[in-house]
Amino acid sequence: MRTFIAHGLAIVLSAVSLGAAQRPISSESTNAEVAASKEKATAGSAKKAHYKPPYQVGTASWYGSDFNGRMTASGEPFNMYDLTAAHLKLPLGTRVKVTNLRNGKTVVVRINDRGPAVPDRIIDLSYSAARVLGVKAYGVQKVRLDVVQQPQQVAVLRPLVY
Repeated sequence: MRTFIAHGLAIVLSAVSLGAAQRPISSESTNAEVAASKEKATAGSAKKAHYKPPYQVGTASWYGSDFNGRMTASGEPFNMYDLTAAHLKLPLGTRVKVTNLRNGKTVVVRINDRGPAVPDRIIDLSYSAARVLGVKAYGVQKVRLDVVQQPQQVAVLRPLVY
């Protein structure tokens, strides 16, 4: 019986020692490890390279029922329930991601009007966009603007009025 246990232990120990072999000491393995660590380093810096600074940071306000149905700068009637906004310089039709810096909520709006009329504001949001961001209750809020999509060149045809 002792012989049987001794042989069993010898087999187990030899199998364990084979599994715990030392790593190779060739230059190929160290070169591969160095290349892998460089890959990880460049992947980390690639994430940083994707950072894009905001287009603008400032105060946003909103407008609603007083302007509902009035003509916007884009030629369409203002609808306070659409996710639209007014901006002084961005081309009409530009899509902008607006982030409320107080609560982190975001919404993508389409620029369809010019404004805001108040000098220290950077964007006027529609009623619905203000509700999504949580700006409606405060009237104004500090926001971040990121351009999502520039508009394509589109010709606007209007009927001739004689």
